[in-house]
Amino acid sequence: MESAPFFEDIADGPKGGTAWWLTTDDGLRIRIGAWGHEAEDGAKHGTVLLFPGRTEYIEKYGRAARDLLSRGYATLAIDWRGQGLADRMIDDPVTGHVHRFSDYQKDVKAMVAAAESLGLPRPFFLLAHSMGGCIGLRALHEGLPVTAAAFSAPMWGIAMAPTTRPAAWALAWGGKMFGFGHLNAPGTGGDSYVMIAPFEDNLLTTDPDMFAYMQDQGHAHPELLLGGPSLRWLHEALSECRALGRLRSPHHPTITFLGSNERIVEPDRVTARMARWPNGELEMIEGGEHEVLMEGPATRARIFDRMCRFFADHANGTPHAIGA
Repeated sequence: MESAPFFEDIADGPKGGTAWWLTTDDGLRIRIGAWGHEAEDGAKHGTVLLFPGRTEYIEKYGRAARDLLSRGYATLAIDWRGQGLADRMIDDPVTGHVHRFSDYQKDVKAMVAAAESLGLPRPFFLLAHSMGGCIGLRALHEGLPVTAAAFSAPMWGIAMAPTTRPAAWALAWGGKMFGFGHLNAPGTGGDSYVMIAPFEDNLLTTDPDMFAYMQDQGHAHPELLLGGPSLRWLHEALSECRALGRLRSPHHPTITFLGSNERIVEPDRVTARMARWPNGELEMIEGGEHEVLMEGPATRARIFDRMCRFFADHANGTPHAIGA
């Protein structure tokens, strides 16, 4: 694998973080990054495959990787196609776009192959946030080789006013059918939310230090940032959420963390899914916003302690192979 740029100065992760370029089956270049993979005694419990959300990038999870390594886990994160330093899908580099939601599974396949090639510590576990939670749920159905999974505010539905949803479906479908799917979804633009939103009543975190951490990364490396989604992305995302909603939950042991003030994904979809998930647990984070992994130190410590205990309790499970 070819080395890729890695901005250790902004990640604030464990020492020794490394990134590589990967090429997917359809010829796109994506980026992966690892922490703790070379630690002699740190990553003794396995490796967490970290699936970021829409607009996110590897370095944003440096502090999460530090929390995981302190509890004995290496981390392998990914820049999905169309974001971070991965290849963009359309000429406008700040619009989040994907041709088909199923294409993200090609990124997953490349990531898993790389994890195996690098000889990362076993067993593997999944940690998936927001859009990554949608990709991750599909990946579990398709045989992601993990023994247990954790979700953070998974995008199993997109929060919208009831009066807005029919119009969103219609516009997203029209963009796909009539050739303007590359345009931004209504109410969005080219600016990254975290760079223009005031801290007060923001949708991401109640912790000013973590909010500044995200903003500082954007100021240092604006090439990592992404603005609003395209109409095509919106149509694909809505369709995938609907399709996944019709499927039974996988049998993987799973824990999900959800903020009580969640306003980006649809909380009812998350609570309903977890209520019927075999071996599934739901942890509500009182007062938490969308980025519960980026709340204050006490909240983060509680989440990572609980998550890693859950992983340890299910470390002897039997993983499945991709495509099984």
